[in-house]
Amino acid sequence: MRKGIANLPLHYGKAPPWLFNRMVLLSRSIVEVIVSEFGTKVFLERISDPVWFQSLGCVMGFDWHSSGLTTTVCGALKEALRESCYDLGLFVAGGKGKKAIETPKEIEETGEKTGVDAERLKEVSRLVAKVDNTALQDGYQLYHHVIFFDREGRWSVVQQGMNDKLRYARRYHWFSEEVKDFTQEPHTGISSPVKHERILINMTDRESEGSKDAIITLLRDPFSTLGEIKKIKTLNLPDRHYIKASDIKMGNVEKIVKASLEKEIKDFKDVLSIPGLGPKSLRALALVAEIIFGAEPSFKDPVRYTFAHGGKDGHPYPVNRAVYDGTVESLKKAIEKAKVGEREKIEAIKRLAKVFQGI
Repeated sequence: MRKGIANLPLHYGKAPPWLFNRMVLLSRSIVEVIVSEFGTKVFLERISDPVWFQSLGCVMGFDWHSSGLTTTVCGALKEALRESCYDLGLFVAGGKGKKAIETPKEIEETGEKTGVDAERLKEVSRLVAKVDNTALQDGYQLYHHVIFFDREGRWSVVQQGMNDKLRYARRYHWFSEEVKDFTQEPHTGISSPVKHERILINMTDRESEGSKDAIITLLRDPFSTLGEIKKIKTLNLPDRHYIKASDIKMGNVEKIVKASLEKEIKDFKDVLSIPGLGPKSLRALALVAEIIFGAEPSFKDPVRYTFAHGGKDGHPYPVNRAVYDGTVESLKKAIEKAKVGEREKIEAIKRLAKVFQGI
């Protein structure tokens, strides 16, 4: 299963009430079936798959390429689980704009009622947002953040950023069971039809490990670093550099270095948690680290194409028969698992009939 990023053209407007109400009812039934059959872990795994998420949106009534799908599907799921969350053991916090800011409060409220580790989930929520907005600077400003979690503390995050100039939105997916390191390629199998030649900076790329180590070294010895910064009068940047001299304000770098005095910097997660550290400050630190230690950060867009099996004419690439056959086999197994006896079918139809009687 691949998880990661999807790029979508921006579509303005919102789902009409008559559609949204139906989306809530349908999504509630879908979630209940998945959780009752497979458990909350499987739902969290599926919602973290950008292709499955997109398919769910299509089933619920959206065009496949509509950017509004993300916020509306998450909103419908949140409303659908509002009453049944405690029975299912599956919870949702966050949303678009101001709702995203309320995520910590909503997690706390759930923690008080269920005993789930709210502090840890709040830290996860904060760190995931910081990674996608600061460590990975691809030109998409986050405006939507939703975290799904269960009583066992497993979680999945769906975030979306917007690039107003390109009129595209990019969606980021996370799943707790597949995150080994928050700051090193946490989006496994990133999917997108759009790949940029280069981005501002990608500190989550493996090629940035040297740069991250250099930044950590700088912040562990702040007094020495401040002395080095004062020596840097002129920035002689190589032609290939994508960090502009105009991006660098040494005063801001000094503030971040001084703020690091109050923290014990063990790893790059600690760097991202320094108060006041934003995208520009991180780029500045990366450049200072390169000037002093010669450690270059990565500028690679982490997206890779994974939507298609390939084409019979070799475009966008030849069909991989092994992957294709594997997909068919997976679908056959899924169909077999979905088979139920006639009695269970009748009961399921009755439940669905009750759902749609309320429309």
